[in-house]
Amino acid sequence: MTPSGSTTETPLHQRITEVTQRYWGFNTLRPLQAEAIQAGLEHRDSLVVMPTGGGKSLCYQVPPIVADRIDIVISPLISLMKDQVDGLRSNGYPAAALHSGLSGDERVAVLNGLKREEFCLLFVSPERLIGGGFLEVVQHMNVKAFAIDEAHCISHWGHDFRPEYRQMAQLKNRFPGASVHAFTATATPRVQLDIVQQLGLINPNVLVGRFDRPNLTFRIEPRVDLHAQIIEVIRRHPKEACIVYCITRKDTESIATVLKANGINAAHYHAGLGRDERRHTQEAFAQEELDVVVATVAFGMGIDRSNVRCVIHAAMPKTVEHYQQETGRAGRDGLEAECVLLYSAADYLRWMRLIERGAEESHEPEEIIKAHMELLEHINGLCTTLACRHKALSNYFGQEYQPPEADPPKSDPLKSNSPDSGIRGCGACDVCLDEIEAMPDSKVIAQKILSCVARLDHSFGIGYVVQVLRGAKTKQVIDWKHDQLSVHGLLKEFDEKVLTNLIYQLINQGLLHRTSDDRPVIMLNDESVGVLKGRVEVKFIEPRAVAPVKTKTEAISWEGVDKGLFEHLRELRKAIAHEREVPAYVVFGDKTLRSMAMLRPGDLHALKRVHGVGEKKLADLGPRFIESITRYCAANDLEVDEPGPPPNDDIIRPKPQRKTNPQRGMAFGMFEKGASVTQVANMISRAESTTLKYLEQFIEERKPEDISEWVDDGLYAKIAEAFDEVGMNLLKPIRQRVGEDVSYEHIKLVGAHIRMRSEQE
Repeated sequence: MTPSGSTTETPLHQRITEVTQRYWGFNTLRPLQAEAIQAGLEHRDSLVVMPTGGGKSLCYQVPPIVADRIDIVISPLISLMKDQVDGLRSNGYPAAALHSGLSGDERVAVLNGLKREEFCLLFVSPERLIGGGFLEVVQHMNVKAFAIDEAHCISHWGHDFRPEYRQMAQLKNRFPGASVHAFTATATPRVQLDIVQQLGLINPNVLVGRFDRPNLTFRIEPRVDLHAQIIEVIRRHPKEACIVYCITRKDTESIATVLKANGINAAHYHAGLGRDERRHTQEAFAQEELDVVVATVAFGMGIDRSNVRCVIHAAMPKTVEHYQQETGRAGRDGLEAECVLLYSAADYLRWMRLIERGAEESHEPEEIIKAHMELLEHINGLCTTLACRHKALSNYFGQEYQPPEADPPKSDPLKSNSPDSGIRGCGACDVCLDEIEAMPDSKVIAQKILSCVARLDHSFGIGYVVQVLRGAKTKQVIDWKHDQLSVHGLLKEFDEKVLTNLIYQLINQGLLHRTSDDRPVIMLNDESVGVLKGRVEVKFIEPRAVAPVKTKTEAISWEGVDKGLFEHLRELRKAIAHEREVPAYVVFGDKTLRSMAMLRPGDLHALKRVHGVGEKKLADLGPRFIESITRYCAANDLEVDEPGPPPNDDIIRPKPQRKTNPQRGMAFGMFEKGASVTQVANMISRAESTTLKYLEQFIEERKPEDISEWVDDGLYAKIAEAFDEVGMNLLKPIRQRVGEDVSYEHIKLVGAHIRMRSEQE
């Protein structure tokens, strides 16, 4: 799709623009969406790899509505299908799903609707598509395209291999005239090739987006006091959605209990719960009645909530792909979010034993076991290597990391991104934010730990070594006469949890060996001897229950947003979601609510300009949101947006009469005479932010020939060039191009002037 204001759109592009605006309220597409949609319309096989939140769904939702046909989407989870269908129907899009959760009457209604060609999209599971004669039904529907979601499940090199996905290979044989489109968020180059081969895609258009998620801040911290660390992170996101991932069901229950005891609105979730209990937790979370879910990986794949502001891993996940997918559930709306992984070397050993035990029980082929172990090594490397997290993830998925252009060069405290390297830090991970601190006297502390292991004759586990180093007088220590050793109490100043973490750090760095049997002990190795003799350097990361966070997680996306109005609109959204029994994000996403709280639209015409407001929602929900905005503004002495001329459609209602605003009129008179924003603000006793809003309205209404009194010509040209590159609808990319020192207000002034001149032409 071309940038706003371009005159080079083809009729097909215009039709796509019309459809995305009508159903989703989008004026522009994200990177690669246009190419993916084009492949769907041209019946060309494709593999689309986009990060979670990158907009994959739109790629298979747009073609059938544009071409007026029926496409089938193969989706792995009922909850995911249900949420997508609910969202599409709320936009006025004709979609349906067939799954085991439907009653007999509901299933018949869907099948009858298919026969009458009432739908453009049908969602089914791979099991339902292949089994029960459903393919024969499909063959009479003249289906032109199949979209396979979560396509990485077809590859045993992927992180979530599912044998039933292999049966999707028969689609090309059964439907030679239909195109097949595979979609996934997590696929290395090897997995991408395997997907293409397994599905038998013919000359596919392979579209791989950027794996990096610049709106996410990544932190990987030593696990010291698990509960305290989790609580600290969650409290950085009050009343916002957070997911805490655990390895075991028992962990989910214990952590959720602690969170609730600390006043946090939390619940646990795992596959061992009853279906009704799981559904209740999912629905409460989706409808914003629950803030935090503590879960195993069984939770999340079917959750499409776009405004998760934080994902915490209470332990290392099994693979980098799992980590990418699970952290990808944060910030799907493109707004800022935080991802924290609390790591210990014990996690690696735990996963290794689980893989070995699982292989013994299921008699998996050696090739599969090898693949699992290789993936485990990769995630362990991510956790133990102190380098830019964004760069490490991009490189893992075969892409060179591209740091944000607007960020100034940063030096990495651990030399991974030195000033001379030409690589700039991401500005959004603990390494590049210089949050990781080295412990003083690391070598001496390490030598004391290793000396203790040696004196204990390599015969004890971590817990016992910690007891001796801290000078414990337990019966076991006394019986073994270890209280008489010179190493007894050698590190008594250290907390038990901190000292345990330091031993695991030595294991991480290969400076100490831990056996992998049922009663593991720690032993010296060749590198240990090098440390004891002073030949090998050691650097401990300072283990802290509360890690030093040197930047706020709030980003510039809040700039200009009235947070009180945003919370007011969240309550309205929550009420509507409860009334309609749908997830809150189906009503409107956070990005749309923030736009409303920034622009404060006062009528339906103004609301229609807000990103994410399509025609159906404008007519269906618009009056309630306008009434809520105007009531809030009246109660808080705020101006609503000035109405423009109503377009020619019958859903726009007359705007109620507003009282005149003498300050606004005075500001317009002073702007006519070329007064500065500061002069006007002082004269009318209003904040400069309000005065700049008046200036934007002045430009739109009075149409001055130039605005050089308020924006100098050089800056105007720079902003105009950025608008030409990325379109008129997204402010953040504009600011990234022109520089963080340029305010959003100046960008809006130039945008208003360009639009005014375009209308005059």
